[in-house]
Amino acid sequence: MRYPSGQEVLPGDTVQINTRHSGKVVACVAEGLYLPPHSAEQWGYLQTGAMIDTDFGGLVHYPAESDLTDDGVELMQRAPQ
Repeated sequence: MRYPSGQEVLPGDTVQINTRHSGKVVACVAEGLYLPPHSAEQWGYLQTGAMIDTDFGGLVHYPAESDLTDDGVELMQRAPQ
């Protein structure tokens, strides 16, 4: 999954949502990448997309790249490696 800018979405990334909210990517479901304590056992049934822990509504599932674009999700800080 990729941000509208073309950069890959990775667990741990800090994002801005619709210019006024923020969040942290906790799962890239299709790629099988999760930020602990999240896991495939917990979210694998979703099959696609990314889970973002938002400051406005808790965990939000973005099932497709177009959803990231529609909600104005932008990478603000890359996850530490």
